[in-house]
Amino acid sequence: MGYINRRAAFGLGTAIAATTVLTGTANAAEDVEEVSPSTPDRARRQVKRVYDRETANAGGTWNAYITVADPDGTPVAAVDAGSTDVVEAYSVNKIAVAMAVLDKIDRGLLTLDQQVQVPADIVIPNGDGIIKLDRAYPSAFTAGHVMSLLLTVSDDTCVRLSGLLCPAKEINDIIVAKGFPNTQVVPVANPNRFFLGKTTPRETHDILQGLIHGTLLSATSTDFLFNILRSQVAFTDGIRRMMSSDERGRVATKAGWLNDGRNEAGIMFDTAGKPVLTYSLFARGQAHPEDFGATHPAVQARSDMGRKWLRAVDKIAGAASARTLAAQVYQPSNGG
Repeated sequence: MGYINRRAAFGLGTAIAATTVLTGTANAAEDVEEVSPSTPDRARRQVKRVYDRETANAGGTWNAYITVADPDGTPVAAVDAGSTDVVEAYSVNKIAVAMAVLDKIDRGLLTLDQQVQVPADIVIPNGDGIIKLDRAYPSAFTAGHVMSLLLTVSDDTCVRLSGLLCPAKEINDIIVAKGFPNTQVVPVANPNRFFLGKTTPRETHDILQGLIHGTLLSATSTDFLFNILRSQVAFTDGIRRMMSSDERGRVATKAGWLNDGRNEAGIMFDTAGKPVLTYSLFARGQAHPEDFGATHPAVQARSDMGRKWLRAVDKIAGAASARTLAAQVYQPSNGG
């Protein structure tokens, strides 16, 4: 049996190491995780690396469409994973519902200060929201209050109140007329009631893009909607969890969850208030479907994605062609 002495072994190891360096150089740039990429293309590669790693760790099935804007405003895909598949939207479809209500406001058929009556039998006693907590009915809200609660604390009763403002068939007709045939609520026997229905990751992404580019609603309604979605009381367990208050103000987001589904969609803005990254994430089939908190695997994955994505686009200017939404000033109050 032959053998290799220590000096020969050392030489062989050096040769192997050198070969590894030479053959691996081409891939090294792709594998390294940049702290803050300086071009949109590099930012997209970074976003995809993070997405691939975190979704693999979380397991289950993911459908997603994520873009980073070029300076001219063109959203270029960083991730396209089954983006045209029709999926359960859950509360992410509350963005589309709000869009339909605000469209009626734009056309003069409703006003934000219009009152909506809240009888006891319309209140959903379980699930999400705050209307169920006040225990004082009948009461009344304005349309503006309904939209604010629908999009921040994802109040379930506000789905029914939205149906009083815009019946299910009308919601679907408005969404289709704006170009989104796969994003629909599910009507029931009562014309003012509905389930939140389905969408595709691409259509949800394109709704967000259309809103921020001002092609779907008036400037006033667009500002109203994004002011809600970027507020500190909007959803914080997922994409925004590992962010400072200032950073959270740079992200407009809406999450949805039911059964084993955990979804979230939104926009990240640059420091000047221009949209730079748009994400549409729909996950299902992960472990612990009974856990609707921040410890669910898909929600944890989104938390890890969010902080790293914001860092990935920190040096990238947002879409110049889109609306500028100035940074929100957050100042806690002690009353008085």
